[in-house]
Amino acid sequence: TIRYADPDIKVHDTVKVNLDSGKVSSFIKFEQGNLVMVTGGRNTGRVGVLKHVERHPGSYDIVHVKDMAGHEFATRLHNLFMIGKGDSVKGAWISLPKGAGVKKTILEERNARLNA
Repeated sequence: TIRYADPDIKVHDTVKVNLDSGKVSSFIKFEQGNLVMVTGGRNTGRVGVLKHVERHPGSYDIVHVKDMAGHEFATRLHNLFMIGKGDSVKGAWISLPKGAGVKKTILEERNARLNA
């Protein structure tokens, strides 16, 4: 737990903690237009911009994300992790995987392997 947390920090926000002092150094609000990474489900590893959140009381909330290639997909809310402010990959707080989190189709992967 974080003692005396900033009152602006809400559920689903991402927090950067200074490990030496144990205090919050900065945070990213969970809001539309920020960069997210999918950490669970079929779309694991994909990176994109948060577009829309569908609230379903009593069930799973669904989040719509648009990746850097322009493909839009949906996943459950608890599968997301905010990694940057704004919609630019350069604003990410973490180093991104190969391809910057864009999922290729089977044909695109095959062609890349054959051309390499």
